[in-house]
Amino acid sequence: MSDQQPPRSPRPGGPRRPAGHRARAGGSARPVTGARRGRSAPGPADTRALPRQEQHPPGEPRGGRQRIVPSSRDDHQAPADAGDAWGPGGPAGPPSGPPPGPGRRPRRRSRIPRPVRLGATLLALVLVVVVGWGAGLVLWADSRIEHVDALSQAENTPGTTYLIAGSDRRGGEAVGDDGTEGARTDTIMLLHKARNGNSYLVSLPRDTLVDIPDEGGYKLNAAYSFGGAPLLVETVEDFTGLTIDHYVEIGFDGVSGMVDAVDHVNLCIDQDVEDEKSGLSMTEGCHDVGGEQALAFVRARYFDPSADLGRQQRQQQFIGALMERVTSPAVLLNPVRHVKLAGAGSDSLVTSDGTGIIDVSRMALSARGAMSNGTMTMPIENPQFQTENSGVAILTDDEDIADFFGSIEDGSADPASGEEG
Repeated sequence: MSDQQPPRSPRPGGPRRPAGHRARAGGSARPVTGARRGRSAPGPADTRALPRQEQHPPGEPRGGRQRIVPSSRDDHQAPADAGDAWGPGGPAGPPSGPPPGPGRRPRRRSRIPRPVRLGATLLALVLVVVVGWGAGLVLWADSRIEHVDALSQAENTPGTTYLIAGSDRRGGEAVGDDGTEGARTDTIMLLHKARNGNSYLVSLPRDTLVDIPDEGGYKLNAAYSFGGAPLLVETVEDFTGLTIDHYVEIGFDGVSGMVDAVDHVNLCIDQDVEDEKSGLSMTEGCHDVGGEQALAFVRARYFDPSADLGRQQRQQQFIGALMERVTSPAVLLNPVRHVKLAGAGSDSLVTSDGTGIIDVSRMALSARGAMSNGTMTMPIENPQFQTENSGVAILTDDEDIADFFGSIEDGSADPASGEEG
């Protein structure tokens, strides 16, 4: 054994360095444990891979995002704080904000642009207001309509048929008391919508000679005087062969009120007229007239040589003018007009049981469609037929009447000619 002493550790009391050790004195190197003198030291131990850290987006503080792994025993339990292993806030220090709560997901932005969402919301609100307004107006108007048991038990015929009667109310505001006793109808019209969609409006002259059930041969308007709406409906059904589905009676004072509710209607006449009995005062041409003159327009007949037939044409013109005005933007877009029209119309309406304001509105639309296609005139055999007890009446031929209303029933009638299509 050599007499040379191994170099001593620079630190007092430190271990001796083995002979032949090349480590620098005072360095941090330490002998491998278990190395024995005379034997070669084992090779270096395998290197342990460091845990891979998650990449952070630029500008995001390290430690601000943590992966949350719920516990298998409770999915809603908060994970352990990352600072337990790395210190407060992880290896990069305290986080810049509070960590996300358990189970909370990042908030997604809507794919629908904000202006579109606002527009849809406003549109929904407008629809709610419009529907609510319309429903309330319908209920209010329905509650003001007077109903009468007018329909018969006759077998139904194809299509939908309305009987429209203008009641001449004596002693009212619009029609002065002229000494006539009882109620009567100066205006009688039949509106039919066939199954094929065609609509027809036919005026039934009040002086038409008909057979009134249980009464005999009289002018048509006498049926209303004898038995009111039920007898008038039955008489018209026997005369035309069409079953009435809805009966609508309008007082003459209602005509004036409805026109005033929509401000005016546009009516045309082919001559200057000054009729004292009806109060009509118009010059030749077309004019916007109010309720009083519109009422006189549909009632006047003595100035016209064609008498009742001329009045029939003016009544059809008035219906078309009123429907055009009611469906115009000036009325449809004006809520004040809605209330006035519903009030004036419902106050003067008498309808059959089960016929409400919705049915009246459908009637108005059908009438407008019928007027746009042209008016229908029923065939007349003798307009100056002299009767024994009723004076001069309008005589018709039974076969012509049956063919005429048969073509209206099936929708094949031609409005331009008044004959079958």
